[in-house]
Amino acid sequence: MTLSRPLAGLVYALAAALLLAGCEQGPAPPADPYDQRRMDLKPAPAKLGGERHAGAFAVGDALSLGAVLEPLDPAPVKTVRLDATHKLIEIAPGVTFSAWTFGDQVPGPTIRARVGDKLRFSMTNRSDEPLPAAQVAAAPMMHSMDFHAAMVSPQDKYRSIAPGQTIEFEFTLNYPGIFMYHCGTPMILEHIASGMYGALIVEPRAGYPTQADREYVIVQSEFYAQPDPGQREVDGAPLYVLDGERLRAAQPTHTVFNGVHNGMLKQPLVAKPGERVRLYVLNVGPSKTSSFHVVGTIFDRVWLEGNPDNQLRGMQTVLLGSSNSATVEFMIPEAGSYILVDHHFANAAQGAIGLISTDAKFATKDLEHHNLPASAAPSDPEAVQGKLDFESKCLACHSVGGGRKLGPDLAGVTTRRSDAWLARWLKAPEQMLETDSDAKAMLKEYGNLPMPNQNLSDVQIQQYLEYFHWLDAQPTGSAQTAPGH
Repeated sequence: MTLSRPLAGLVYALAAALLLAGCEQGPAPPADPYDQRRMDLKPAPAKLGGERHAGAFAVGDALSLGAVLEPLDPAPVKTVRLDATHKLIEIAPGVTFSAWTFGDQVPGPTIRARVGDKLRFSMTNRSDEPLPAAQVAAAPMMHSMDFHAAMVSPQDKYRSIAPGQTIEFEFTLNYPGIFMYHCGTPMILEHIASGMYGALIVEPRAGYPTQADREYVIVQSEFYAQPDPGQREVDGAPLYVLDGERLRAAQPTHTVFNGVHNGMLKQPLVAKPGERVRLYVLNVGPSKTSSFHVVGTIFDRVWLEGNPDNQLRGMQTVLLGSSNSATVEFMIPEAGSYILVDHHFANAAQGAIGLISTDAKFATKDLEHHNLPASAAPSDPEAVQGKLDFESKCLACHSVGGGRKLGPDLAGVTTRRSDAWLARWLKAPEQMLETDSDAKAMLKEYGNLPMPNQNLSDVQIQQYLEYFHWLDAQPTGSAQTAPGH
């Protein structure tokens, strides 16, 4: 049958339209990994009042207890137990702090999982368990657990439990990232500042797009410590407790990596030249911002919040607000000691410093971005604070018993100078250089390099003097710092 010309044209036009429609449709778009219709948003209700835990305070194959991140446990269900405890921790030499913990450590153990895994969590509030003899801590109290990685009803899962109670709940991990967990019992500020926090690392379903030779966890946090107003002691030294006034004013006494002032200098992280290092960095605050930086290299990749979809390249510093995180990767270019530091240097001066070293016997004398603690520590609170301030501000130019540097060796300084002279010098060195003959002679002896005014308060100056007197009362060599610079 032969079609008329008008009818044939219509048939051809319809066929062409159908073909074009098929071409325009193309292949189906890839599935959205964040399509909430594919997520588990209906976890089972929490269970309260289960059997009280005993024995270990932290249990689970998905846990890492220190800075080294353990390999991912392949099990699709991660069973984790983190009990709440009260214990004493040392946050700096001579500073024993009454802490509240998850898993009996600060920060709490790191949990590692993968998108799609189910986290089955349980916790007993064991804050009523006594500490070893002669040790004292806070009274038992309510505690809870808040996982930033969860999509759950807070009223059900994050409820506070009394001492001796146990809570159990589970949820599915729907998003990749580095997520904070913390106690959510009011006042939340006090509970976080007392040590109740940790990191939950959730890998993408397909893993990260790069291969790392080393993986470490860095948790930055603040402490607000004061000598116990009740004058309680631990082994003859003052017990330190939470300073509520400084806490509410966001004026920390210590800002630290992984729970300890300058602790990552004593035990540096290990890497070799040419290796790719991946750091999972979490700033838990509770109130300050971190400017995380590694001296001597550049961040090849930065995944904000630990999510590869949030990628930045070639960064020098990563800005992290309270509860923000980032995965940072970089290459170790050559042998050396690479300094981890909060480039908000007021925080670094309070202890937010660490090292990645290619040498087990790393060189300390050439590290100008950190300060080395003396081998002994005072117990008097004023001397302790003087020591911390001195190490933060002065060790770049002065040693104690290690010989002259840019300035004089300060061993025996209280036998050479009166307290009044030292106080005037610390208060206003530029004025002393105009009028005092001893100050003028010292300036000439040390290459006409004047000491900068550190703008110390009268209280800080008194703390320095207490520390200097403590130093000079120690046996020769017992409080020596490293020579050189």
